[in-house]
Amino acid sequence: MKAIWNDAVLAESDNTIVIENNHYFPPSSINMHLLEHSATHTTCPWKGEASYYSLQVNGEKNKDAAWYYPEPKPAASEIKDYIAFWHGVEIVP
Repeated sequence: MKAIWNDAVLAESDNTIVIENNHYFPPSSINMHLLEHSATHTTCPWKGEASYYSLQVNGEKNKDAAWYYPEPKPAASEIKDYIAFWHGVEIVP
């Protein structure tokens, strides 16, 4: 699977974990130079507190377009530090 935005490959892996129709990419598959930390946090009742990244690609910014769980609840422990995308990011095989 690939995560693509603004003609850039953000992540690529054959080992994503799909939860609630979102592909979570392993940390090692992420092109971290395209992501910047965000101060945004949200809470999922069963996964825990999510942290966010904004995307910075080809001079354009996509605010809070990636999220991850640095300390997930036990039910979601398999996605610790895995990153998922939205806000126009294409997930393609």
